[in-house]
Amino acid sequence: MSRPGHESASLSDAAGWNHVAFSLGSQDAVDAMAKRLREGGFEILSGPRTTGDGYYECAFLDAEGNQIEVTA
Repeated sequence: MSRPGHESASLSDAAGWNHVAFSLGSQDAVDAMAKRLREGGFEILSGPRTTGDGYYECAFLDAEGNQIEVTA
């Protein structure tokens, strides 16, 4: 969020939650969302991939720099 007259803080130094995740129900749905995000110009941070703990996910930054994760 921003307010006129205030400098933006670095999100990497912010306190609070790290990211939010949404389950899309299938790997195909995660792949389709990743494709739409790339086409829409969103910054993909990782994936789609299977993580070390077995989740299939894609992480990206939203328009305000928040980390969002979609999982199968």
